[in-house]
Amino acid sequence: MRKKIVILAMIVFFSTMLGTAIAQDLTPLEQLGKFIFFDKISRPDWMACAQCHAPSVGWTGPIPGINKGGAVYRGAVPTRFGNRKPPSAAYATLSPIFHYDEDEGLFVGGNFWDGRATGETLGNPAADQALGPFLNPVEQNNPSKQAVLEQIAGSKYASLWEEVWGEPISYDIPAEIEKNYDRIGLAIAAYEASGEVNQFSSKYDYYLVGMAELTEQEQSGLELFEGKGKCALCHPSEGSAPLFTDFTFDNLGVPKNPENPFYDMDEVYLDDGTSINPEGEAWIDPGLGGFLSSRPEWADLAGENRGKHKVPTLRNVDKRPGDKFPKAYMHNGVFKSLKEVVHFYNTRDVEAWPPPEVPENVNTDELGDLGLTDEEEDDIVEFMKTLSDGYKP
Repeated sequence: MRKKIVILAMIVFFSTMLGTAIAQDLTPLEQLGKFIFFDKISRPDWMACAQCHAPSVGWTGPIPGINKGGAVYRGAVPTRFGNRKPPSAAYATLSPIFHYDEDEGLFVGGNFWDGRATGETLGNPAADQALGPFLNPVEQNNPSKQAVLEQIAGSKYASLWEEVWGEPISYDIPAEIEKNYDRIGLAIAAYEASGEVNQFSSKYDYYLVGMAELTEQEQSGLELFEGKGKCALCHPSEGSAPLFTDFTFDNLGVPKNPENPFYDMDEVYLDDGTSINPEGEAWIDPGLGGFLSSRPEWADLAGENRGKHKVPTLRNVDKRPGDKFPKAYMHNGVFKSLKEVVHFYNTRDVEAWPPPEVPENVNTDELGDLGLTDEEEDDIVEFMKTLSDGYKP
């Protein structure tokens, strides 16, 4: 059984009553991070972090048509797509620095689906992660760190930068560029750690402090979530403010998403003439194993971690603007409803599902033949719907 990662010391309620955190003033550093998060810092200049991480859908992808299909979002250059759907930016700051747990024999922490934003550089995986998309040619496509800094220097909030860091933004020499680019990541992570993003204001949070009651179906779903459904083995629900992730990595046997636009990126090229995805439809997502193979100290463990992806938080897993708004699930967005996800977990090994994208290292201990009834699946889904922030008792 996975070790339950408890970081309760890191969790702070931002008000005396749950749900009022969003009304609190942001600190200057958090406000600076918010300005940058919502600013269109890209080439061409139409794309912000929020394009793929919108509050209305739990800080993930907000475009219905994309969620219905490939689930991967286009970059600032509209013909370019990456390979995975956007993970939620909420609660990402609570992930520990990426490391190997010798006792459990598991990798833990980091951000991105493959853990490559380790937190080793800036002390927080979310801060490391925030710096990646700006320079990624299939995302915000800025040509350099200096180009990002120049856009912030010319923004309406440039004076706030000076207030926060005690000096104007500068980028005249390489050392200044590196220092100030890192400050961008720290500012965004500060905003992502604020009560505006990490609200802990779901119905379940109110339930935990005796300010809301679960319905009979939701209560049944919670019991199944923690018991027969085995969900809590990877998405622990105990404690006063559970994060619903143990920050580990797993290969669930998820099939390919045939609509993933990355398969067509063999015929789309970067500025230097290289193909975005030379393998085309033959491409296989290596997940954590791909990242580990790039690190000499962990390369010998890459094979046994091939196909594994980060266990996401289930907070806001059903948050959406309306009941009919589509969301996509798993790292490639192949599933389009929580019911489909739960049914896959329940029946993967006993019904005719498409083959796993990566057949090695599939978790056969905690899912695949759970024996849940259709009604029990529905109960688990109803419980997960209680995890959306913004509940009004």
